[in-house]
Amino acid sequence: MGAGDITAGEMRVLVAVAREGSFSAAAASLGLTQSAVSHTMRGIERKLGAVLFRRGRTGAEPTSAGSTAVSHARRILRLLETMRAETRAASAGELSATVRLAALRGVAYHLLPGVLSRFGQRWPRVSVEVSVVREDAPGVAGEVLSGRADLGVATLFPAQDGLVARELFADPYVLAYPAGHPDPRSLPMIHWEEATSPETRRWCAAQSWLSASDLRVQDDTVVLSMIAHGMGAAVVPRMTLAGAPPNVAVQPLEDPPVRRIGYVTTREMGRSLVLRELVAELRAQSREISAGSGDAGGA
Repeated sequence: MGAGDITAGEMRVLVAVAREGSFSAAAASLGLTQSAVSHTMRGIERKLGAVLFRRGRTGAEPTSAGSTAVSHARRILRLLETMRAETRAASAGELSATVRLAALRGVAYHLLPGVLSRFGQRWPRVSVEVSVVREDAPGVAGEVLSGRADLGVATLFPAQDGLVARELFADPYVLAYPAGHPDPRSLPMIHWEEATSPETRRWCAAQSWLSASDLRVQDDTVVLSMIAHGMGAAVVPRMTLAGAPPNVAVQPLEDPPVRRIGYVTTREMGRSLVLRELVAELRAQSREISAGSGDAGGA
C-alpha cells in the first residue's frame, strides 16, 4: 500500500466511530484507547484531505465527506469479508458466510419466506440477516449504498449511481374493498402512504373517484384491517392482498399503475457467489408469484 492508502484497520475505526457516535464508545467497542482512535482518525483525515466528523459535547457527527467515506469503508470491509469466505469455500468446498438483506415490510412478508427456506436448504452454513426498511428516503437502496446491506429488495425507482438494479416482477394496483359492497368506488378512500413512482402518482391524480380522505395509514396490514371493518376502500398493489382477511374483495382497475419489485446491490457484491445464489432464489420465487397471479405478474 502507498503511504496515502487507508488500511482495513483504519476503515474499521472509521466505521466504528460512525456506528457508536463518539470516539470513546468506538474505542470501547474496538478494545482501543480513545487517544488511539483519535490518532487514527487524524491520520485518515490527513490521507483523505477532508474533515470527516464534527466533534462536540454530544459526540461525533459525520460531515458530508465523512458519510461518503463511511459508506465506502463499510462496502470495502464487506468485500474483504466476502473474499475471505469465498476463498475458504473454494478451498474447503463449503461456504460459510452472512448476508445482510434489506427489504420492504410487505416484500419481506410475502416474498422472503419461500426464498430463504429454499436458500437455507441449499446453503445451510450461510445465514441471512433481514432488516425491514421503510420506503422513505434513503430507503432500501440507501441501505445498500451506505454499506449497511449487501442486497435490497424493494420497489424500483430511477437507478442510483453505484448500484445495480434488476426487476423481479411487476405488481399491478387493484381496488380492495369490503366484500359485498355494491359500489366500492363510492366508499371513502384509505390512503396507504407508501413511496410511489411518478407514473402512479399521475394515475391517482387523474382518477376523479379517488376521494381525498383523511384516512392515511403507513402500514398495509392496517389498511386491510380497516377495509375488512367496512371503513373504506383502497388502491393497493396486488401482492399486499396475499393473506388478506376473507371479507376483503378485489376489483381490477382499467389500465392500472404497476409497482415494479426488484433487487439492488453494488456491482462488486453482485459478483459474489452467495449473492448470485440468493438472487437466483429470488427470481425463482418471483416466477411463482407471477404465474400464480395471472395478469398481475405481467411484465
